[in-house]
Parts: sequence; C-alpha cells; structure tokens
Amino acid sequence: MSKLNEKVALITGGNSGIGLATARRFVEEGAKVVITGRNQASLTAAVNELGQENAFAVQADATEPAGAEQAVAAAIKQFGKLDIVFANAGVAGSTPLGDTKLEDFEHILKINVTGVFFTVQAAAPYLQPGASVILVGSVLATTGGFGWAAYAASKGAVSSMAKVLASELSPRGIRVNTVVPGATKTPIWGASSPEQLMQLEAALSHSIPQNRLGEPEEIANAVLFLASDESSFVQAAELQVDGGADGAPFGAPIYRQ
Repeated sequence: MSKLNEKVALITGGNSGIGLATARRFVEEGAKVVITGRNQASLTAAVNELGQENAFAVQADATEPAGAEQAVAAAIKQFGKLDIVFANAGVAGSTPLGDTKLEDFEHILKINVTGVFFTVQAAAPYLQPGASVILVGSVLATTGGFGWAAYAASKGAVSSMAKVLASELSPRGIRVNTVVPGATKTPIWGASSPEQLMQLEAALSHSIPQNRLGEPEEIANAVLFLASDESSFVQAAELQVDGGADGAPFGAPIYRQ
C-alpha cells in the first residue's frame, strides 16, 4: 500500500532541488501536491513532470505571508484538504563578518525563518489530527561554517522554532519535525555547470565521513518517512541526513589522511 495514499501536501520551494525530489516521492506514494516557487517556468515544468492530475503550482514569494495563504487556499480548493506541510523554501548566502550588508543578512532571515513560520501559520487552521509538518534545518546551524552567520542563525532558529510549534500543535494531534540535510547536490550552491558542481563536491567531500555530497532523493526519502504514518510517534525530532558530517566529523577523509 502507498505510504501517502490520498494525502495532500504543500511543498514550498517545490520546483527544484530537495523540494522537487520530495514532490516526486510524494506523488509516487499516492499523494497530491501543491508546490510553490518564484519561477513560473520551472513551476510549469515541475507540474508537467509530476502530472497535472497529481500536482498544482502556485507562484509565490516565500517572504510574503499572503503567498503562503494563497498556496494553502489553492490546496484546499484543488484537492479539498491538507495533510502535510513541507516548509522547504530557503536561500543560502555568505555573510562574512566585516563585509556584509544589512539587507543581505535580513533577506536570508526573512525567507528562512519568517517565511517558514508564516507558511505553518497559514496551514495550521486546515490541518487535521495526524497531519505532519516538516521543517528544514542544516548542519551549518551547529558546525560553525566560516562566513555563514546568517544562514547558520536562520537554520538554528528553524530547529528551535520546530520545538515550539510541536508544543503548540501536539494537543491537536499534529506532528512537527525537522529534517537536517548536510551538503546536497542542489541549485542552492549556485553551481553554473555539472563540472563546477563536481569541483564543489570534490572540495566538500573531504569533510564528510561518507566522502560525498548527498542526493536530493536521499533527503526526500527522509522527508517521506516524517510525512508518513510510519513516523506516527516521532515528534519534535531532528533527523540528520548528512553523511555523518555533524554526528561523526572526525570520520571525514580529511582526518584519515
């Protein structure tokens, strides 16, 4: 039996990377999905791939609460209910101490923290007992990555916020958990070609015990677990999917040479 049969999911940032990989897995497991993103062309391409009977796209800005409300309304109108929220939309960016503009720092926080909160707030009135909310953290929240202050702060905030949301939604039988990816092959790195991504992977892999970057599908499989009834007693948890980068950093190749 399909793990998400007849369930409806909202996936922000569902037009690329981890979001799109998760949308694919959800559809494979019987769900209907509403995806959001800013780029209409990639949204259209994603819906065509997923199947118009399975997916609906909403062009929305993750920084605007109205966009979240629009996406939730579309899910209810198109599919009649909402069972899963994957608040995936986010941005990265280097914000080195001494060389960062206020607007750049605030932009990252607005999307990665404020946008996530208002996505969940918009969806909350429509979620029924048994619903699942999944947020996205990062290993950079705890590893002290040089020059990533705003991004690390935003993902640390998400991890903390998830615990509060879990406390607030537990009485309604709604679960809130966080998937914590490590370095993953997604557009968030800004690589302009497969060759550049290979160079990036070669550089980053030395600090990952499994000696490689993660695939978006591997993160999607973890999200699928948290979204499904297989994780029915998992609440306020953080599921690391990082090749051991956070839990066993000294197992990385850089320390084995």
